[in-house]
Amino acid sequence: MKSRTNDPDEKTDFGDSAVISIGEEKSTFASLSTSMTEIRKLKGVIGYILRSNESAIIDLAASEKLTDYAIFSYEVAEACQEMIKNFNFGETESMLVEGESVKVLCMNIDENKVSVFMEKNATHAGIIKRILL
Repeated sequence: MKSRTNDPDEKTDFGDSAVISIGEEKSTFASLSTSMTEIRKLKGVIGYILRSNESAIIDLAASEKLTDYAIFSYEVAEACQEMIKNFNFGETESMLVEGESVKVLCMNIDENKVSVFMEKNATHAGIIKRILL
């Protein structure tokens, strides 16, 4: 379901999902990619963004909102990291932001950033465990 390419402009549509992959993969990124493919199948998961310094995979049910979700996940992660730093909370495992109908789980794993978008009633604790395995 993923497109692997060195062309940074390649976008592949799979029905209602948009998947983009850029660059070479490292072992942690490849492992996370496999985990995210399985997590994407879970009830209530809308999609995910997985990115490293060299690669990105985006799989979202609402491909027309791809840019909005990408900007939102980046801003959430940056804002949370800034608050953590300002309040001296130390390292965090995950950050969860809940909206009226959607929530996003953001995690930093090594050099990789993961954002999982889900319906508000979806359970995120199991997703965290699956990502960390």
